[in-house]
Amino acid sequence: MVSATSGDDNSSLIQTTLEWIANAGINGLGVLPSAKQVAEEHLSRAASVEDAINSIIAWRTTHAASTGFITGLGGIAAMPVTIPAGLLASYALGANTAAAIAYLRGYDIYSEQVRTMVLLCLIGKAGEEVLKNAGITIGTKVGQNLVKRIPGRVLIEINKKIGFRLITKAGEKGVVNVMKMVPLVGGVVGGTFDGIFVNSCGKTAKTVFVQASDK
Repeated sequence: MVSATSGDDNSSLIQTTLEWIANAGINGLGVLPSAKQVAEEHLSRAASVEDAINSIIAWRTTHAASTGFITGLGGIAAMPVTIPAGLLASYALGANTAAAIAYLRGYDIYSEQVRTMVLLCLIGKAGEEVLKNAGITIGTKVGQNLVKRIPGRVLIEINKKIGFRLITKAGEKGVVNVMKMVPLVGGVVGGTFDGIFVNSCGKTAKTVFVQASDK
């Protein structure tokens, strides 16, 4: 992933976190399958690409809400970040959902541009404002070609803003993560948040990644 050269420890930590989320979401990790595998499995059972996309969002939302998806992702404990493991797992699941949708829409999910756009889906509608400030309009018929042309310097700035918002969200959701440690009641609160979050990531991805044939 494109990163800024800076001696700032916080910037480096945020960049490391974004790298981990993107890698886990796209390539899979532990019990989380790769985005490509998720996409192809749902497509094989769907009547169309759009049906497969809707199936992924519904499946992932239910999965996140019912389990919280806190355990089973190897490597979280070793991450040098202050984000709670439960929220970090939710970010990985959201990125996995977005990347699977991008794959089905014909995008190269291994490119630096698409990796950044996958991460952008984690901040929902706020991502549209980030892109707008960078001079990028999403949801247009030139979507794929536009994404391919985003220069590295712009990706750096977008990544910085995504990282800041994700860290901020971690602080805002601190009470949720504390409650996740409380049996029964905590599980309901945490699972509900995870389900809503992943659903939002999927819906944002549908807007960000327009059909490849519409270029």
